[in-house]
Amino acid sequence: MYAVIAAFVGHWYLSLFCQTFFLHRYSAHKMFKMNKFWERFFYLLTYISQGSSYLSPRAYAILHRMHHAFSDTEKDPHSPHHTKNVFTMMWETKDIYNAVLNRKRTIETQFERNYPEWKLIERLGDSWSSRAGWGLLYASFYILAYLYLDMHWAFFFLLPIHFLMGPIHGAIVNWSGHKYGYQNFDNQDKSKNSLIIDFLMLGELFQNNHHKRPNSLNFGSRWYEFDPTYPVILMLEKLKIIEVRKKH
Repeated sequence: MYAVIAAFVGHWYLSLFCQTFFLHRYSAHKMFKMNKFWERFFYLLTYISQGSSYLSPRAYAILHRMHHAFSDTEKDPHSPHHTKNVFTMMWETKDIYNAVLNRKRTIETQFERNYPEWKLIERLGDSWSSRAGWGLLYASFYILAYLYLDMHWAFFFLLPIHFLMGPIHGAIVNWSGHKYGYQNFDNQDKSKNSLIIDFLMLGELFQNNHHKRPNSLNFGSRWYEFDPTYPVILMLEKLKIIEVRKKH
């Protein structure tokens, strides 16, 4: 049982770290630089950690830049204020994501620029064979745990979260971060800081702060707002793995 819990928690936070560090702060915002080796390393790590729910750095970057430009308006690709519920928001976001990914939607120049791209991983990660393979791997682990590790059958309900890990992280951030919590700044949108559950999201739920200072490395603003990803970024800078563009 403990092995299953450890596997779930490990998958949750490794996938989430890749999303906030590589997809969000690097691909979309270019808060820091890294050489080609480390870019490929984190690109591959993102594919491995997200597995069946792999998200393209290019498509993620474009949608996130659109989200900042059109926050909580009808042009926002994932605002909770223009959809009936979190599931319809996820579905509509999926449609926009696929149109951007497959280049079936015209993208403004301000969004279509300066993002990492590795076509081999892009094709692999978006293929149904890869998604199905990762899904089979997750299911096989749970079946083996059930047969040999005395796992309770109820743990099988965690499998859908493994299958859709990336989109679930995005849905939590975009739904909760624009509906629940408090505002430090008036950003002319509905962005909120969901402090009470941010420990689940590695700083991503300080949305109000982030929309005020979109290029700030530290998503926290008040003394009691701790962004767990921020010290990791500083550590990676000290190790010369990345080069921070601006510290604030």
